Amino acid sequence: MAPSARPPRRAADPLIQAAKDPLPRATSARPSTANQPATGNHKPFTGTLAVLRVVTFTSDHTIDRSIGSMTPHLKNKILIVAYPNQSHINPSLRLANRLLKLGVDVTFVTSFYVIRHIDMETTHHGLTFAPFSDGHDHGQQPTTTLQQYISDFATNGANAVADIISTAAETGQPFDHLVYTTVLPWAAKVANAHGLESSLLWCQSATVLDVYYHYFNGYEGLISCNNNQTFLISLPGLPSLTIADMPSFLLSSCPKEHEFILQILKDHVEVLKTDPRILVNTFEELELGSIKAIEKLVMLPVGPLVPSEFIVGRSPSCNSFSCDLFEKPDEDYINWLNTKPESSVLYVSFGSMATLSMDQAEEMASGLLESGRMFLWVIRDGDQAMKLSKIEMLKMHGMIVGWCSQVEVLNHHAIGCFLTHCGWNSTVEALAAGVPTVVFPQWSEQATNGKMIEDVWKTGVKVKRRDGDGMVQGKEIKRCVEMVMEDGEMRKNAKKWSELARQALNNGGSSTMNLQAFLSDAKNKG
Repeated sequence: MAPSARPPRRAADPLIQAAKDPLPRATSARPSTANQPATGNHKPFTGTLAVLRVVTFTSDHTIDRSIGSMTPHLKNKILIVAYPNQSHINPSLRLANRLLKLGVDVTFVTSFYVIRHIDMETTHHGLTFAPFSDGHDHGQQPTTTLQQYISDFATNGANAVADIISTAAETGQPFDHLVYTTVLPWAAKVANAHGLESSLLWCQSATVLDVYYHYFNGYEGLISCNNNQTFLISLPGLPSLTIADMPSFLLSSCPKEHEFILQILKDHVEVLKTDPRILVNTFEELELGSIKAIEKLVMLPVGPLVPSEFIVGRSPSCNSFSCDLFEKPDEDYINWLNTKPESSVLYVSFGSMATLSMDQAEEMASGLLESGRMFLWVIRDGDQAMKLSKIEMLKMHGMIVGWCSQVEVLNHHAIGCFLTHCGWNSTVEALAAGVPTVVFPQWSEQATNGKMIEDVWKTGVKVKRRDGDGMVQGKEIKRCVEMVMEDGEMRKNAKKWSELARQALNNGGSSTMNLQAFLSDAKNKG
């Protein structure tokens, strides 16, 4: 299965090019603050740029219309506000794609940095982009803390979103609803201030949302101060979880630099008291108990949010509508996979944020070589890859790339197992593709996802860490890889979930009907 050839690029429209240029031109009265250290005198972006920059990319890459056109307001008009991170942008874009196919007008709001990385060759007709400068037009730099990055996006984004909502209403094109992603509870407050209803697009599992809700509603003391990793906690409506299964932000061991995230999660739960409707990247058949566990929350599972080709049984290609915030590798990994037998290759990736220490990377290399399996290993840090002591042997037995199209890889016939950090996108993409997993959680909600994979959905096995330093040794990696690659029951379960995911997305499927019900309700209240 050779990768599809891309069509020749058309001459760039000046507004489209402006969105892709390192510094936006002719769009703002002040110079960009990209990558400048934030100070107490940092002036928040006023939102003018976002209003001026609203463009629609059509199939032939010409501008169709702006938000200020006076076309009669007949369709649903949805405003999506997405945090500029790989794990938030792609589910949001895939949701936008589903909405477009249901006849909805969608405006997509995020940073200039993200818009420059969206593949415009695959952008669908009718999708409007409203980028704004968050003060980091080249993305988050090593000198910028995560807390500052999120704070700057919130400050500038709140002004931009407010202007977009106001301008749309003033020009006779009001939005019916606002959808915002995880980490952006402020977006719901902006919407409420303008009389616009909102819904959270939860980019993690329903189970994890329940855990956070319970934590802030009576279980904080039981979880946060408990250092017994094997201590069992029974949260209403959920499987039994240990302290080790909890999201890292809730534990006493949470690094100090991540403590601010707990306040963001608390803000999410507070906002949901007013606007309890949540679109969740899951499907009923996978998490029905968790979806119904909390009566005060209205969870609408609309996932899995994967490329539309999956629905009709085609393998998603690198041309699927998506955003890659990392450069695609030069290596032709798909052609390499094409030469391998079915279910013979181990795919290894730790997502867009997690990075292994050098010692852990060496143990990983040893485990992969000892397993005797062919592998495709994503290492974002090219310098780390070249420093591996067994790099030449690794090149003989597999392929190491800096980044790849994960959905395309997971749906390739040669992939037999996914060694993953268990971020939710990776988890749901593996389930949708029917690929069993070796679970190697790092932080955030990944341990909870791993628990569900191993003990509830039974599609994988979790690695065991060495006492003391928490290292996962090469021999343990080998053990887990062999167990998953040779276990027919895990593979059978993975295929079962894949088929159920496809059914949920078909016409009349649970996720499709939930999305249609959401639109009907949004239109009636808009």
